[in-house]
Amino acid sequence: MNANLHMIIKELYLKDLSACRTLAKKLAMLLKTGDIITLDGNLGTGKTEFCRAIIHALGYNEDVPSPTFNLVQVYEPELDDMETPAVWHIDLYRLENEEDVFELGIEDAFDTAVTLIEWPEKMGRFLPQEHLKINLKMAATEEARSITFAGGAYWQKKLGALEV
Repeated sequence: MNANLHMIIKELYLKDLSACRTLAKKLAMLLKTGDIITLDGNLGTGKTEFCRAIIHALGYNEDVPSPTFNLVQVYEPELDDMETPAVWHIDLYRLENEEDVFELGIEDAFDTAVTLIEWPEKMGRFLPQEHLKINLKMAATEEARSITFAGGAYWQKKLGALEV
């Protein structure tokens, strides 16, 4: 991956999970079909919770389980809903070989949905370069998080509208 494509766009300190959810909801309002978001962070830093908040903000009100065991959870809009993008929530924690990612049909998601990928490093060389990288880290208190957004020019422009 070309390191120049992923420059730090924003670094934030959020005091609790509620603030993380609010940030995720604001980000969701900027997303469109074809956008790829990757989430990095240790176990328990809130990657799935961040994805859940994005999915709910996009209008999917059902339960949003972690896709750790089935690897992919797909959310499709109602047939008459032309506004809401489909969402593929992907958790690659259990993926053993990067080539196995194609068995998931992930390339379809890149063209037809908003794609949220936890543990993106498991994709290796198959991870598209033009994605927004979100890194979550534990911060000063148990509830607080440090969040970094990194991406290329597309994401820098898009996140200019993100108010925090």
